[in-house]
Parts: sequence; C-alpha cells; structure tokens
Amino acid sequence: MKAVIMAGGEGSRLRPLTCDMPKPMARLCGRPMLEYILDLLALHGIREAALTLRYLPGQIVEHFPEGTYKGIKLDFVEETSPLGTAGGVKNACQPEDDNILIISGDALCDFDLAAFAAYHKKGGAAVAILGKQVEDPREYGLIDVDDTGRVAGFIEKPAFSQAVSDLANTGIYMLSKRALALIPHGESFDFARDLFPLLLSRGETLHCWEGQGYWCDIGDASAYLHAHIDLLDGKMKLATAIRPGGVN
Repeated sequence: MKAVIMAGGEGSRLRPLTCDMPKPMARLCGRPMLEYILDLLALHGIREAALTLRYLPGQIVEHFPEGTYKGIKLDFVEETSPLGTAGGVKNACQPEDDNILIISGDALCDFDLAAFAAYHKKGGAAVAILGKQVEDPREYGLIDVDDTGRVAGFIEKPAFSQAVSDLANTGIYMLSKRALALIPHGESFDFARDLFPLLLSRGETLHCWEGQGYWCDIGDASAYLHAHIDLLDGKMKLATAIRPGGVN
C-alpha cells in the first residue's frame, strides 16, 4: 500500500518556530514530528510514501539524503504553485494508484492503520475518513455520521448548538481510485471543501472509522507544548493490533 504524507504547510500559527523551518520538521522531544509519522507507517509495513512539499522543501529532502527511512522508499513531490490538500495528493499519485493512505505531516498519533485500511477495503467506499472523538468539538472540523458509519456531512468548527457530532476529522484518509479521479490536475482543490462535498453530491459513499488511541493536531503553540508533555508522559503508544507482515 502507498501512503501520501501532506507535508507542505507553512505552519504560520507556530511562528517564529517555523519562520525558517517547515512545520513537519519542528522537533518533538528532539526529533522531527515527521519521523514519528514515518515510524507509524513503517510499523504497519508500508514501504512506499510520497511527501507533498511546498514550504522550504529542501530541508525535508536533505534530512533523508538516501531517500529512504526504515525501509520506506520516499518520493519527494514539490508543488510549484499551491494545490490545496487534495490537489497536492493528486500531484503525488499515479493514475493506477488505488486505496491510498493519506496522512497529515503535522499530527502526532498512534492509530492502528492496518485496521483502518482493512475497514476501507471491506466497505468499498469512495473514501474512508478516520475520525477521533474529542471533548470540545468547537475546535475541529467534525464528521456527521449515521449508525452504519456512513458520512452524512461535515461541520467546520461549530458552536455548541451546531455540534451534532463529536467526531473530529483527523486528516487521515483512505482514497479509492474513483475518488482520486475526481481531483483535477494542477488546480487548487481541498478534501473537506471540495472533494468530499462533490462525492456526496454524486451519491458516492463515504465511510467514517472511529480511531482509538492518541491523536494531537499540532496546530498552534499550545498544542505543540502539550504534544511534548504527552510524549514524555507516555500517552502516545504504538498500535499493537497489527497483522503479521503489515498492510498489503
């Protein structure tokens, strides 16, 4: 299985830390947060990952001079113009790619990606979204899900009166070939704003899988500080329910 890591963000809310450093290279307990993501991919047997780059891409490329990390072949794909989240992923994929794992380059987590991939393949939806239950839904983009796990819609950072769900969109997805085909080439296109509403309008099925485990969206300095504390406290644990041989 191929993974695409979205690693092109500027991290403006982490400035001045990110004034001269891409956000995925910001250190967490002395290591770039990107390495924690790659460790999780390696643990689940993923051996190919494309990284979408835009802001200070050279620092990421130079950090992996051999183009590999723990058995994962890395493909660095630089955007010459802003393509958005979905557009950047499209730029990093081939026409034959199917069931691609998409993961953000600036979040810390220990989800069981093997179970998530198996859920997607069994359900056959155009997209599977990994959701995480959160205490304060006002801080996140939320997923409205029915009792079967089918996505009905999305709510972006709602007030309490609008929070019909407490499942946050983690930015981790499984994309089918037919979903990838709807993303235009060379245009700015986002997952939550463009692709997912388009799929729903066409009658396509989107599934949500609720992840169990640790997740921290490192969006600002406060979250960055808490991620350090959580790491030191041992709150992030690597997934244990992994099939022998990883994900195929």
